[in-house]
Amino acid sequence: MIYLDYSATTPVNKEVIASYTTACEKFIGNPNSLHRLGVEAKEVIDASTKQIANILNIKTSEIIYTSGASESNNTAIKGIALKYANRGKHIISTELEHSSIIGPLNYLLSLGYEVDFVSLKDNGEIDLEELENLIRDDTILVSISSVNSEIGIKQPIKEISNIIRKHPKCFFHCDMTQSVGKEKIDLSLVDLASFSAQKFYGMKGIGILYKREGLNIEPLIHGGKSTTIYRSGTPALPLVVSIAKALRLAYEDFSNKYKQVEEMNKYLREKMSKLDVHINSPINAIPHILNFSLINIKAETMLHALEKDDIFISTQTACAVGDYSRAVYAITKDKERSSSSMRVSISHLTTKEEIDTFISSLEKNIKELKR
Repeated sequence: MIYLDYSATTPVNKEVIASYTTACEKFIGNPNSLHRLGVEAKEVIDASTKQIANILNIKTSEIIYTSGASESNNTAIKGIALKYANRGKHIISTELEHSSIIGPLNYLLSLGYEVDFVSLKDNGEIDLEELENLIRDDTILVSISSVNSEIGIKQPIKEISNIIRKHPKCFFHCDMTQSVGKEKIDLSLVDLASFSAQKFYGMKGIGILYKREGLNIEPLIHGGKSTTIYRSGTPALPLVVSIAKALRLAYEDFSNKYKQVEEMNKYLREKMSKLDVHINSPINAIPHILNFSLINIKAETMLHALEKDDIFISTQTACAVGDYSRAVYAITKDKERSSSSMRVSISHLTTKEEIDTFISSLEKNIKELKR
């Protein structure tokens, strides 16, 4: 089996599973209970939260545990919009965002909010000058992802932050789901950031919303004590322990792992350039993602053809809505390419042998399907 869909979800690290299992077995108390078992459970959660804070260079009070990046995105966007509606109802985003960004924005549109999408340059980066011109007195939020999940386009987060900082009533939310664990990040540049453990070899069902200290938001879930007032519910101790472990492991030997991915991406691009496909990911995209479009072949048909050879890639993203890629269309303006796009996503675990086998299968299936 050749797995090339790491950006959708990663296999869980065995050490993470061991941490999760141990936490399940040893700490059965509710962390909010006052008895000894509850106190012990809370101490474990506090220790995990401190570890995460140290890795990300943030405060423990700035960590909100969620069920994943989609909940984190929804909490950030709706939380800011509802809390600061008295300041204005104008939000800025891009056409490259994940569906868990676009969905809440569409919901807010129905409530009378106004959303502008900043234009993209040919390389997929936002037009910084236009962003500055779009910000108004009633702009309360700019939500732009650090890395697009379909094409791998990286945005200039520092430059975006510098622009937004000129407007103290406007907040900056960044979906960092495809960055955390893959790139070095600086959360001091943003007010809110979302990410999920399943993208860096952690368990499914646990994510984090970073919220800068001093910033208030309206919770999505009300009622019940938890680790924070911004997200009610019994703390999922084993999952909290597991995300701390996954994050620590993700940043161990980071430089070497990143270099491996860069080398595999270069090798993959060289092989792909010889096939009858369009490569959509720009050269400055994150090396973990390579998006391409087929010519006169349906992406879903190719996906299942590769599956027969026990090779797994994706069309669009696992959470995409619709029959074409909004992200590919945003930079190519080509409906055919955006409706036939596929994503290969690799990791430090990917080998040249796996890429060779994938390329061989892809080439074979292109010929057969065109015939």
